[in-house]
Amino acid sequence: MEYRGLTLDGFQSEAISALTAGESVLVCAPTGTGKTLVADWLVERSLAQGKQVIYTAPIKALSNQKFRDYCKLLGEETVGLVTGDLVIRRDAPCRVMTTEILRNILLAGETLPDLAAVIIDEIHFLDDKERGTTWEEVLIYLPQAVQIVGLSATLSNLGEFSAWLEEVRGRTVRVVEEHKRAVPLGFRIATAEHGLLTVKDMQRRQASWQRKMGNKLRKKSDDRRGRDRGRGRGRGRGLSQATSHIDIFHMLRHEHLPYLYFVFSRRGTEELARGLGRHVAEGRPRGLLDYEEREEMEDRLAAFKKLPGAEVALYQPLERLYQLGIAFHHAGLHVMLKAFVEELYEAKLLKVLYCTSTFALGINMPARSAVFDGLFRYDGKGMIPLPTREFMQMAGRAGRRGMDDEGTVVIRTTLEDYPQLTPQLTGYLNASYEPVRSRFSLSLNSVVNLLSRHDSDRIRQIVERSFLAFFRDRKAKSDISDAKRLEQQLLANGWDGEHTSKAELKHKVKKLNRLKRRALSGKDATWAEFEERVQFLVDCGYLQEDLTFNAGAIVLSHVQIQEMFTTELVLGGFFESMEIDVLFGVLCGMCSELPRGVGVPESRKYKGLGRRIAQVQVSDVVTAAEELTGLPTTWDHQLIVIGQWWAQGRSLGEILERVVSPTDISGSLVGAFRRGKDLAGQLRDVWREEHPERAEALRDLIRSVSRDEVEVVD
Repeated sequence: MEYRGLTLDGFQSEAISALTAGESVLVCAPTGTGKTLVADWLVERSLAQGKQVIYTAPIKALSNQKFRDYCKLLGEETVGLVTGDLVIRRDAPCRVMTTEILRNILLAGETLPDLAAVIIDEIHFLDDKERGTTWEEVLIYLPQAVQIVGLSATLSNLGEFSAWLEEVRGRTVRVVEEHKRAVPLGFRIATAEHGLLTVKDMQRRQASWQRKMGNKLRKKSDDRRGRDRGRGRGRGRGLSQATSHIDIFHMLRHEHLPYLYFVFSRRGTEELARGLGRHVAEGRPRGLLDYEEREEMEDRLAAFKKLPGAEVALYQPLERLYQLGIAFHHAGLHVMLKAFVEELYEAKLLKVLYCTSTFALGINMPARSAVFDGLFRYDGKGMIPLPTREFMQMAGRAGRRGMDDEGTVVIRTTLEDYPQLTPQLTGYLNASYEPVRSRFSLSLNSVVNLLSRHDSDRIRQIVERSFLAFFRDRKAKSDISDAKRLEQQLLANGWDGEHTSKAELKHKVKKLNRLKRRALSGKDATWAEFEERVQFLVDCGYLQEDLTFNAGAIVLSHVQIQEMFTTELVLGGFFESMEIDVLFGVLCGMCSELPRGVGVPESRKYKGLGRRIAQVQVSDVVTAAEELTGLPTTWDHQLIVIGQWWAQGRSLGEILERVVSPTDISGSLVGAFRRGKDLAGQLRDVWREEHPERAEALRDLIRSVSRDEVEVVD
């Protein structure tokens, strides 16, 4: 089978054949094997049939990239983008959007009569702790006639997931798997002493080193235990050489460029990139680009500097870094710079790119090599081992199809630290992906919207179609089956069904009772959790006992961002007389948090207002809702003055001059403005009927803040 002049691989042909037969499809294949060709085929077929199609993605960067790709492939007039931040041609037959936007459309009861298909990229995001519920809601609410294409590189429990999807969608779901990568991966361990070694060679070298250093290692271990018992903590000086990112550069520079260097902090990407820039400039002033590449880089830099706003984004040391063929990329980067860095990388003008994990998520940016600065990341509470799914997502960027025989994956470590990484590496090399588990936990906004649109029986049907309910039901059936077998064994051994005097049977009777209780509670647990949320809303006065709406539920039905925090502030009258520019600043502070180390000296003037709002954030109702739903609330009073400046018309450059930050936070600020604008739109809907003048003022505010970087498709 051919498509766009390409001979399709077997798994691509199988997926397209299934779609032609009217089935939905789950495509699970390694990064870089061409999963998205299946989606592209379905998009073109849907449009050819005069139907509509929606492409959803978990992050805005991926949505924006697909939007740009489809504009080139299909023509701009055919493609729209709806991300909450940006709305471009909302009625286009092919729309690219974030998953949350599609969920909101469906939850609002908007009809989609001409919708033929929905592509859900990175469908394994269904088990994301904070956002996974959205994926389940989309799959539950979509009309059953709509075909689904789910794309993932990392679904391990495909059978279980596809069985649920068949049940909830009411149509056959074809599972299409491809295990072979287009470009195989070669894993290397990098140490200062030995350079790049295969895992097998590293194990041998490390064992030899450990034997040689035996006495020193034992003494260091004893010293560490002594410190832990009371003389202070601290690792002390290492017994092996530290391996720096500069060492890695020298190991890779001749045969393995370009490479992505994954770092798990924004600040780290910037510091390491600048450090390599200084090192390269000292020994090789012309950098890593050849003559023709330098010429092209100069042309692109000159064109970029002519763009409006470029003077804010591009400063001289950064320009020099690009000229050397080095860059960094993270979510806080100026939106224009993020797009420019991606453009330079696609043009093969960047040889070393320091980046965070978001660069690997779906974006088609392969490299010859991928380097891991470490195998642990911060999860909001503490440092955790990098899950296999995330590791392979990043490692999968190594190896360019048609250009490389092998993609090189490098882990930076030391001889001393390597044994601690061995269990993780074993899991990675065996591709022991974590199973996708349901995170279904309806937001309170979803609860009130379901109550407003459906009766109790219909709501229960919807709730019990979730992947969580499916999993629990399967577990309950398994428990019932186990209980029956155990009961038969007990009866055969003289149990009368109630009591037993035999000591050896008593613990089995207890186990039988536990199985029965677990089966009974598991079957109805998901509906019980919905009822718990309803009762919570009754208890805090948002709903009447008969479930009619009080003011709280009416407000909550419009609010999806910081739902209870926002609703409580509305009910408390905090926003009604607030100056509109200050209000925008407050909304930004409710949607986002500034990175650590950022200071805004002028934010002191709103310290009192910030404190009053913080009291609502920690109120009983808001904290109880946070505990019930697992959704954290956010508040950063420093963003009040920053948002106010943007609402007053100040440029991003002017604002950045007033902020003290160790890293580029342009992208973080633009993200805060965009989310603040989105929340302003939800408040406008709250006030549309009761306070039309205030709603009109918010409409004007939204127009005024929708300018410059906020409107850039990054």
